[in-house]
Amino acid sequence: MDGEPLSFAEPKHYLLLNKPADVLSTRHDPQGRATVMQLVPQRLRRYLYPVGRLDMDAEGLLLLTNDGELAHALTHPSFEIPKTYLATVQGQVSRDELQALRAGVELKDGPAAADVAEIVELSGDSTVLSLTLHEGRKREVKRLCQAVGHRVIALQRVSLGPLELGQLQPGKYRALSAEEIEQLYAATGLRREGDDGT
Repeated sequence: MDGEPLSFAEPKHYLLLNKPADVLSTRHDPQGRATVMQLVPQRLRRYLYPVGRLDMDAEGLLLLTNDGELAHALTHPSFEIPKTYLATVQGQVSRDELQALRAGVELKDGPAAADVAEIVELSGDSTVLSLTLHEGRKREVKRLCQAVGHRVIALQRVSLGPLELGQLQPGKYRALSAEEIEQLYAATGLRREGDDGT
């Protein structure tokens, strides 16, 4: 118009949400249950998509964006983006069981292991573990812990690649900073539109 090209492309949006428990990581639920879309601004709901999933009873860091290329890279196993979880499990985890999580255990869909497995807190009848994985198979943290004899009773994702949940409260969200977006692109090895590599 008036000699200037018009662009109808929707700008990219990036929100970091602290997903509460009992909320689905999906855009819509046919059964009418609460979804993460109800926690973000109405004006953005038509554009945003959850990146990956957290179980309904899990909470923590969930990225929502309309950047499809980045979302694919963050969830595809070949990019090996680490995800860190705090898992509260029943019983006291022994040193041998911790080592088994690192060395790998056999699951129904093949062997799996935690890249990092550490004890954060021990109490009489439970243990809080910090587990870092890069595969993101369905219910992988729960199945890993079950394989060494401990049921997960609470699960929170605290990081995704370079992103940290920090002090963001459950149900709250914030926009990513320009620096965080750049860090995500660097972690995946992707180049942003208009990035000439200089």
